Amino acid sequence: MLSTTLNLDAAFSAMADPTRRAILVRLAKGEASVAELAEPFDISQPAVSQHLKVLEDAGLVAHRIQGTKRPRRLEKAGIQAIDLWLARLRESLEKNYDRLDEVLAAMKPERKEGTR
Repeated sequence: MLSTTLNLDAAFSAMADPTRRAILVRLAKGEASVAELAEPFDISQPAVSQHLKVLEDAGLVAHRIQGTKRPRRLEKAGIQAIDLWLARLRESLEKNYDRLDEVLAAMKPERKEGTR
């Protein structure tokens, strides 16, 4: 089914925290350092680092080493795995709505004479 490299439970658990979701939104704009990610929050850089660790463990964020810095970025594979999972749900939902439309169309009452 899905790659075992991404644990969807861990990914959704990581995204349950509003600070982590905000970090993901920021990283969608491009790479950022811990200091840059900490700017909009009223929390310490070590607290942001802990959030990043959770996101990295969930496969949603990655980092690279650039001298003494470790800029973070979204992890494409992790985001794609979630998107694939959600696409399957959307597809099932659309099929359910299509079936409901068919049932409702079949139930459409016939018009009686003398009614508009």
